[in-house]
Amino acid sequence: MPAPQLLKFIALLDTTLAEGSLEKLTLGKPCGEDETLKKLMVRPVQLKTGPHYSFVYRHATRDITKNHTPARAIEEITSALGRDFLDAHLFTPTQHAQLETKPDGTARLKITNTEPKEKSPTTKTPAVKSHDKERHYVIPADAPWLRMLGITNDHGYPRENKADKFRQIQKFAELITHLAAETELPTERLLQIADMGCGKGYLTFAVAALFGESAQVHGIERRADLVDLNNRHAIECGFPNLKFSVGDISDQPVADLDVLIALHACDTATDDALAAGIAAEAPLLIVSPCCQKELRKQLTAPPVLHDALQHGIFQERQAEFVTDAMRAQLLEWSGYRTKVFEFISTEHTAKNLMIAAVKERPAGDPKIATRIREFATFYGITQHHLAQRLSFDLNSTQS
Repeated sequence: MPAPQLLKFIALLDTTLAEGSLEKLTLGKPCGEDETLKKLMVRPVQLKTGPHYSFVYRHATRDITKNHTPARAIEEITSALGRDFLDAHLFTPTQHAQLETKPDGTARLKITNTEPKEKSPTTKTPAVKSHDKERHYVIPADAPWLRMLGITNDHGYPRENKADKFRQIQKFAELITHLAAETELPTERLLQIADMGCGKGYLTFAVAALFGESAQVHGIERRADLVDLNNRHAIECGFPNLKFSVGDISDQPVADLDVLIALHACDTATDDALAAGIAAEAPLLIVSPCCQKELRKQLTAPPVLHDALQHGIFQERQAEFVTDAMRAQLLEWSGYRTKVFEFISTEHTAKNLMIAAVKERPAGDPKIATRIREFATFYGITQHHLAQRLSFDLNSTQS
């Protein structure tokens, strides 16, 4: 028979889902037969067919997402407890329940009451949760700020010359919603989010809309005219949590940063943004690099590649690959679980590579350091801007 504390937790979970008060549920300390399964994260979502729960199964090399009805969600979670995971953390606006079970079946349950969050700006879950892609968007198409920025018309439809930008905004909103769900972000205070090199602020506004009053969003842009325009739009559209300021990515302070965003920061500006996020130990970093020029003159390819690299286009693509591969490896060395993927189809934008990194462990793994130096040696790399910013010596024999 299940331990009384486990049954009490399941009863609490059942009530929470029935009331619709779940903020998030995390199952950890894996114990099942699937050694690649590391964690399960559950959050509420609203689909066209009604309320569901999004299950994100985190494996060693991939994430699998499934949506379940409330009844099915209870079944899945109950069967996973004690079979696939030993620990569980349940969060509602007024409670935090922590269940710890042991392989012998015994369990311990701790329930902590928290302050109600109905009017508090401390909840980090993005306000918009629609996953129905056919007729609904993560960012409502009739959002006033989309019209203010010229993305949609007065009827809430994308303008003909802004259709690609509209898709990019929606894709980014979907992406950051999933990334936030799998990141351990603070819940006891306002999140601090910085968009470095934000330009016209399309995606900065999207982030502010998604996180609502749970975050302070700061857009940084070197062009003063864009900063003034963005601040006017933020005031007119009613975004008290959003501000823009003039500045360069390379000289930004690094304190109190939870989420760093830097999309299409040119060449080594991407490295400066990543270095700022790493220095702040920000839990989540999201960058989309472009114009990777720094390493092109350094690259000394192995002889077998010499003939192929006589062509400029291959040289350019190799420089892009080596630059971003180095960035990904340096992020891993800095303690981040890192993903590199296509942000959006090249049909809509050629600058479609994205690097997302979630802080999970201390920096300085010597095995990763060795692999980075071997990679650099293979391509003849002696300098890399992010390595310099992190004080990582590519030529050293030390970790």
